Amino acid sequence: MAKKEKRKTPVKTKKAKSTTEKESRAPAQEADLVSAVPVKERGLVPYDPLQIYLMEIKNYKLLTREEETELAIRVREKKDKHAAYRLVTSNLRLVVKIAMDFHRYWTRSLLDLIQEGNVGLLQAVGKFDPYRGIKFSYYASFWIKAYMLKFIMENWKLVKIGTTQTQRKLFFNLAKERDRLIAQGFNPETKLLAERLDVREKEVEEMSQRLGGGEVSLNAPVGEEGKEVYGSFIPDTTAAVDEQLSIQENRRILLEKLKEYRERLTGKELDIFDNRIMAEQPMTLQDFGDKYGISRERARQIQERIIRNIKNWLKEEIPNFEENFGNFIR
Repeated sequence: MAKKEKRKTPVKTKKAKSTTEKESRAPAQEADLVSAVPVKERGLVPYDPLQIYLMEIKNYKLLTREEETELAIRVREKKDKHAAYRLVTSNLRLVVKIAMDFHRYWTRSLLDLIQEGNVGLLQAVGKFDPYRGIKFSYYASFWIKAYMLKFIMENWKLVKIGTTQTQRKLFFNLAKERDRLIAQGFNPETKLLAERLDVREKEVEEMSQRLGGGEVSLNAPVGEEGKEVYGSFIPDTTAAVDEQLSIQENRRILLEKLKEYRERLTGKELDIFDNRIMAEQPMTLQDFGDKYGISRERARQIQERIIRNIKNWLKEEIPNFEENFGNFIR
């Protein structure tokens, strides 16, 4: 047993020495990948997570325009992870700056915004084209804002307030534009806001109500002792049964008359009627032009003439055509 123990001792010493020598020969670039806060300084500290994060990112130096371009080329051409790491860490302060601007509208955790912005920053690194002559930080800011805005939209309220492009535009710009008008001495009326933001007045009104209103359960009573609930005041937008039946009957009559009119058509007009006017996936006017050796404009004129003739014929065949079928043919 004693001999075995003596044999093990030099092996352990040799292995430890070999490991130390290997670590000392590590590439200098790997030193950049070490966390900004040394291990010996870690531990329980009286700072909140946000302050710790802000202290960490201060240790990453900013890059010059030339350094950014060089690193971006290495990422694009060689998929260099070390270059991507340096691009990300050098722009972490940009994410915080943008997050502070968004924080005026998002009063919850700032760290959540920073986290989403960092995801956008990673996307920017992967998609950036250094040969277009655009500064990386400028390009990355759009990705950072997009991810932050998406996060706010998905988590602002239980009922989503921005599901379309126009609503997202209004959500982010409405308050800014209102403040800008007030600073310029204008009264921020709905009409003026709609003109400035290039949207409809109704959309401005709806978004203002959504942003200004709180979340209330539809089953909550109106008043302290009220028997009515908020849900009972929501208007029913569905059509009445008799109205639905009338719409279905009108549709049936219209389709029958269109079938009758179709029997009058031949050649190009029949083809356009079947594969352009009545088709669920219509052919393009250019396709018709190529098929019959005519111009696209000529195909459009034939289509317009057919539609005009159909309307005139239906007015003669169906009483009160404009009143009953105005929603079907325009």
